[in-house]
Amino acid sequence: MISFGAVAAGMALGVGVDAVAGDPRRGHPVAVFGGRAAALEKRIYRDSRLRGVAFTGICVGAATGLGVVASRLTRRHPVARTLVTAAATWAVLGGTTLGREGAAMADALDRDDLTAARARLPHLCGRDPARLDADELARATVESVAENTSDAVVAPLFWGAVAGVPGLLAYRAINTLDAMVGHRSPRYARFGWAAARLDDAANYLPARLTGLLTAALAGTAGGSSRTALRVWARDGRRHPSPNAGQCEAAFAGALGVRLGGVNAYGGRVEHRPELGDGPRPVRRDIRRSVRLARAVSWTAAALAVAARGTR
Repeated sequence: MISFGAVAAGMALGVGVDAVAGDPRRGHPVAVFGGRAAALEKRIYRDSRLRGVAFTGICVGAATGLGVVASRLTRRHPVARTLVTAAATWAVLGGTTLGREGAAMADALDRDDLTAARARLPHLCGRDPARLDADELARATVESVAENTSDAVVAPLFWGAVAGVPGLLAYRAINTLDAMVGHRSPRYARFGWAAARLDDAANYLPARLTGLLTAALAGTAGGSSRTALRVWARDGRRHPSPNAGQCEAAFAGALGVRLGGVNAYGGRVEHRPELGDGPRPVRRDIRRSVRLARAVSWTAAALAVAARGTR
C-alpha cells in the first residue's frame, strides 16, 4: 500500500509542478528521447513495415524498461518513488504549456498581429500558417487545444493511473513516435505504420474519456453539456483519426462552434469533415477553449490520482 500511495502522491506533485513551471525550456526529456529516436531512425530506416515495427518496439521498449527499472529500484523507498513519479509525470505532461500557447495566440490576434500569430502556430500544430487569416488561425488553435488536451494531459495521466511510471513513459514514447513518423507521407507510409497504429490504440480510451469530461464540463466555457454530448455522439466518428475526432467533436459542441475544413500541411492538403453546428471559431473562442481544457485537465488529474490511490 505504501508504494501505491507514493505513486499517487508523485502524480499529484508532478501535476502541481507542471501547473507552476510548465515544460522545461532546455533539456526536455521528451526532446532528448526524440533526438535518440531520430538517430536510431537514420540507422535502421527502410521503406518497410517490418523495420518500422522494429523501430517502434525498440524505442517504446526502452522507455518502458526505464520506467520498470525506476519502479523496482524505488519499490521499498516511498519518498524516492514519489519523487521519481513526480519527475516522470512532469516530463510527460504538456497541459500548462498548451494553455500558454493558446493564450499567446489569442493575445496576438487581439492585437491584429497576424505575423506574430502565424509564427506561433507551429508551437501548436503542423499546419502551414502562411496563408491563414485570423479566423482560420483561431480554428487551428481550438482544434489543437482540443486534441492535445487528450494527448498532452488526459492520456498520460490515464496510463499513469493504470501502470505508474512505466505507463507514463511508455505513453509519451508512443505519442512522440507518432508525431515523428506516424503521419501519412511517402517516407513514412510504411515505416510509420506501427507507430501510428500503436498510438491509435493507446489513445482510444483516453480520447473518449476526454470527450466525456469535455461534455460534462461544457459549462465552464459557457456551453451546454447536452449539446456537447449530442455533437460528440453524432460527429466524433467523422474525423479521419479515430481519436482526434472524439475530442474535437466534444469541444465543438461544448463551445457551440463548427470545426473542420481544409488544412494544409507543407504542400499536402487535407479536407476534414465539419464537426459541430455553430459558426466558425473566432479569437474569443480560443480563450474559451483554453478555459475548458484546463477544467478537463484538472478533473482528469484528480480522477487519476484518486484511482491510483485506491489501488
